[in-house]
Amino acid sequence: MNDDSVRARVRVRAPELIGKGGWLNTGGDDLSLTDLRGKIVLLDFWTFCCVNCLHVLDELRELEEKHRDTLVIIGVHSPKFVHEAEHQAVVDAVERYEVRHPVLDDPELATWKQYAVRAWPTLVVIDPEGYVVAQHAGEGHANALRALVEELEAEHGAKGTLRRGDGPYVPPEPVATDLRFPGKAVLLPSGNLLVSDTTRHQLVELEPDGETVVRRIGDGEFREPQGLAVLPDGKVVVADTVHHALRLFDPATGASERIAGTGRQWWQGSPTAGPALEVDLSSPWDVAWWRGKVWIAMAGVHQLWTYDPETGTVGVAAGTTNEGLVDGPAAEAWFAQPSGLAATEDRLWVADSETSALRWVDPEGLVHTAVGTGLFDFGHRDGEAGQALLQHPLGVTALPDGSVAVSDTYNHALRRFDPASGEVTTLATDLREPSDAVVVGEDVVVVESARHKLTRLRLPEEAVQVESVAHRTRREATEVAPGAFRLDVVFQAPKGQKLDERYGPSTRLLVSSTPPELLLAGEGTGTDLFRELTLNPELAEGVLHVSAMAASCDDDPANEYPACHVHQQDWGVPLRLTEGGATRLPLILAGMDAADG
Repeated sequence: MNDDSVRARVRVRAPELIGKGGWLNTGGDDLSLTDLRGKIVLLDFWTFCCVNCLHVLDELRELEEKHRDTLVIIGVHSPKFVHEAEHQAVVDAVERYEVRHPVLDDPELATWKQYAVRAWPTLVVIDPEGYVVAQHAGEGHANALRALVEELEAEHGAKGTLRRGDGPYVPPEPVATDLRFPGKAVLLPSGNLLVSDTTRHQLVELEPDGETVVRRIGDGEFREPQGLAVLPDGKVVVADTVHHALRLFDPATGASERIAGTGRQWWQGSPTAGPALEVDLSSPWDVAWWRGKVWIAMAGVHQLWTYDPETGTVGVAAGTTNEGLVDGPAAEAWFAQPSGLAATEDRLWVADSETSALRWVDPEGLVHTAVGTGLFDFGHRDGEAGQALLQHPLGVTALPDGSVAVSDTYNHALRRFDPASGEVTTLATDLREPSDAVVVGEDVVVVESARHKLTRLRLPEEAVQVESVAHRTRREATEVAPGAFRLDVVFQAPKGQKLDERYGPSTRLLVSSTPPELLLAGEGTGTDLFRELTLNPELAEGVLHVSAMAASCDDDPANEYPACHVHQQDWGVPLRLTEGGATRLPLILAGMDAADG
């Protein structure tokens, strides 16, 4: 079935946009779909913890600028974590990631439910007459969206239903501070502090007081820099996150150079090892020097990589690209957006943000979990590590006594894990989105990202007592029938393209579950975008993990080298097994589900 016939047959009126948190970037005005009639509307369902959502924000910038007089992009912020439901946190995120379109703050997922969204990010296109014409999940859809917008412009321009002119975006007033959403910090050999000033796309060197600016570094070299690691020679490796690269900064000369990454984002099928400047990376978020190499928290693909300065090469060190929490040999382990690293002699500590976990790698290459249970459980609970809870930590710092401090970002706290006792405690609260910490003498300097400052704390003798809270992700479970069950990933190639079969199958589907016994049959990897599953009737609930990829190319026989595009998405779908529940689960990668027609 081609894309045109689906679009012609499916006519679904777009539900209204509802969000208890109200509107941002509109100058205080509320918007409705009636106000937007005549415009092409692209809804971007996102949440600011999600690195794939941040990739899509960047993918959409060119489309947004080119079609500014016909296209209105609206971000629908749909939180995963409790902290993300706080209105001020959404305000901060919109500035932090330079979102230049209206955003609806939907803390109760009202609009998410109206549009039956199942994953972050999801994109929904509404035509100028108010009908949904396409849905896309995941990354890699920029070309398909461009083609669809141009088609809708032509169609509705001819019908007289297209309204050109300025959209409803109103930029917020800029705020003057020395730092703006700083990400990470390190102590330089000089005693000064170096900070990644993420939203201003620079590095800032500060005097030891953590306040006085010595110099600002970078004029176009960096894009949302994050992690910093001081090498034995005093030079600093910088995770140039949005440029998908590593740069080397020399504090002595002020010069910086790219040492790894091509500037392009890594996609499935790309090389995973080789000369550092020839291999694509994906949102490197932190870096650390451990055992003669620079270790990279590759948040964009849920892996750890290494850069070897001796050979000038990079390669995957741990993780499979599947998102989740699985320990064991490095090549088989699963991570979920690793965002912070800290090295000691015998451990590389990892802040694994999406699983709200503290993990570590041993010298033999085995991955372990100290705190955390998976993608859906989080909170603020101290005590024995097996039952302790964090909420989306972004940083981890080795302390002099062998313990580690965790920048527990969404709990606004600095936590401590002691490997000797196996206990988790709270060192400090009332921080604002702490994203990193640096030991300076007997103090710890915390990067308070959402307060735009560094805060110096004396390591306390006693832990802070906090009231324990535990949360689960608030997405409603899908009611499904036990037994035979069909999974369909819906993918229709964009207009003018076809599936790329030149080098073998162009699609991939990976299915697993939590707990593993939820699936009696159907788990594993295959090339079809559908799968017959058997759900265990002995279980009441669980989570179905689905990862899908499809590659499409320009459908032009005369073109020997057609442009090709990769579309991919991961879903974690909570299921509740009930008699009489659904026996089919459609997940839309691109297009519309034929069963809706």
